[in-house]
Amino acid sequence: METFEGKLVLGLPKGSLEAATCEIFRKAGYTVNISSRSYYPSINDPDIKPILIRSQEMSRYVEAGHLDCGICGHDWIVENQSDVVEICEMMYSKATANPVRWVLCVHNDSPYQKPEDLEGKLIATEAVNMTKKYFAEKGINVKIEFSWGATEVKCPNLVDAIVELTETGSSLRANNLRIIDTLTTSTTRFIANKEAMKDPFKKTKIENLATLLQGALRARDKVGLKLNAPLSKLEEISAILPCMREPTISPLKNKDWVAMEVVLDEVTSRDLIPQLKSLGAQDIIEYPLSKVIP
Repeated sequence: METFEGKLVLGLPKGSLEAATCEIFRKAGYTVNISSRSYYPSINDPDIKPILIRSQEMSRYVEAGHLDCGICGHDWIVENQSDVVEICEMMYSKATANPVRWVLCVHNDSPYQKPEDLEGKLIATEAVNMTKKYFAEKGINVKIEFSWGATEVKCPNLVDAIVELTETGSSLRANNLRIIDTLTTSTTRFIANKEAMKDPFKKTKIENLATLLQGALRARDKVGLKLNAPLSKLEEISAILPCMREPTISPLKNKDWVAMEVVLDEVTSRDLIPQLKSLGAQDIIEYPLSKVIP
């Protein structure tokens, strides 16, 4: 068995989260290169050893100590009943920053309108434990079988209903499925092994990594804005200028002017910049951000 003595063994999600995760790592300052033939990516940090693992299995390997830390959905932590340390929530998924949902679906032409209509029926899902708990809590007797994938195609010819993960609902609609209930919502989590968090080197490395990844996520929809403002209009400009706390204001050589700098939501800058210009602001510069760390 290969050992990785002196390194932080990091599980990266293989599959739907893979590309989004690599992009967030890039913005956090880590270049992850994945070969099509290898499950061991390279990373520009000699203290980290990344391994690609399916999100469905990640929490089990972190709990067992085969991985020091990893990234996976909270749904799989619950499904696997894994005893791990949740370092932080990471609000991203395959296509959006929204939570994903596990939903109970039937075919559009199905007579089933509510969960109770599925009494005695067959349900297919990858999340067997979650589905068992859901129907048990409702007192509905169903048969549940594990699905190895392509779950949407099984309803209605092979099974009566499915419990499936969805982010936007587009795949469900494409397969003529409709949602009759939501079992749970889930977000991505950065998790760690309990023993790894007792190791000073690994604990520091994990916490620093979490800080940088969260900083990259916060920066996604924000921009920096610099401008020069006439001192006579400072109060008016400050009143309309959103910022994280207070704008940074610096004196200029010309004592009638000041330099201002803020971080704001990118969507607000479109309407804000013309307003600033009308109040006499000059030399307005908008720039992208890689990380925002409060």
